[in-house]
Amino acid sequence: MLSQLDKEIIRALQEGLPLVSRPFLALAEKLGIGEEELLAKVRDFVDRGVIRRFGAAVRHQDLGYVSNAMVVWQVPEERMEEVGRLMASFDEVSHCYQRPARLPDWPYNLFTVVHGQTPQDCREIAARLSRTSGVANYRLLFSIAELKKSSMKYFVEK
Repeated sequence: MLSQLDKEIIRALQEGLPLVSRPFLALAEKLGIGEEELLAKVRDFVDRGVIRRFGAAVRHQDLGYVSNAMVVWQVPEERMEEVGRLMASFDEVSHCYQRPARLPDWPYNLFTVVHGQTPQDCREIAARLSRTSGVANYRLLFSIAELKKSSMKYFVEK
């Protein structure tokens, strides 16, 4: 069970760490607690699996990765776990989900998102995934515009 303070800490962490030399001290001061107390809470969250990881959020476009595509795959159900794990292991794959096929018009049941510097890069990544997995029926759906991209926010006050 999360206390009110736990929820306040999670809410503050979701906004990102301040870009200062001691971000946890700045965050602790904002929350009205000590830095060591905040660090202990964060360690506890990580140990309990409440927080999976900390990471930098980069704008891939600013790094030159301006092309991305959702690649949809028709994977035999008996191979789904094997193929899903294999595709998820590729660095170029940022998302990998199993979803139900909608036969007869939509046979695709595994969805990956790949990133490259050009559309051709994305095509080559998909071809490499196909060769490695042995899954030949796939389609690339290229993004036209990014309309929204954000992480889920929890314990947000309305």
